[in-house]
Amino acid sequence: MSNQNEYSLADRHLVTAVLRGDHSAFGIIIKQTERLVAQMTFKMISSPGDRKDIAQDVYLKVFRNLPGFKFQSKLSTWIGQITYNTCLNYLRKKKLVLSDNLGKDGELPEDCTSEDAENGTEEILFGKELAGILNSEIEQLKPLYKMLVSLYHQEELSYAEIAEITSLPEGTVKSYIFRARRILKENILLKYKRNEL
Repeated sequence: MSNQNEYSLADRHLVTAVLRGDHSAFGIIIKQTERLVAQMTFKMISSPGDRKDIAQDVYLKVFRNLPGFKFQSKLSTWIGQITYNTCLNYLRKKKLVLSDNLGKDGELPEDCTSEDAENGTEEILFGKELAGILNSEIEQLKPLYKMLVSLYHQEELSYAEIAEITSLPEGTVKSYIFRARRILKENILLKYKRNEL
């Protein structure tokens, strides 16, 4: 609870300072959230030029909407929501596919909690080339999957935080992340086996 209060006080202090005209306080907000914004934008948007424009657009929206921030979530979560919606709007305008269709219930598949490796996956997972293989395969995922995997595994956000950022039900977030992991595993196994033949 004290952790949440600390975030809340720090957020209030920064927001109040920005609203009083302290531009250096807005610089601090950018510095504290730029990694999150960059990760989300990088994973959802493939064009490098568009990524930069979207990141700038995100912070412009943050600055404009800061007076309406109600402190009902962490400031970083709110900025994550703006980033997600900005990227989503871009992808919709470009008519790009976000993800494969999951069931409307958003329920987790039964084997979702199974962490054990099958069919020789252990050899790949413990190989020295894992990071390169994994990053390469993550880049092949649909934009939404890439972004969710990044938020969960790289930014270490909880399912609840990701659900808050994306406005997706927590069960759907879990299902999407599970689906992305399964796709990654299948693709890595396929390539690994093919190279061994």
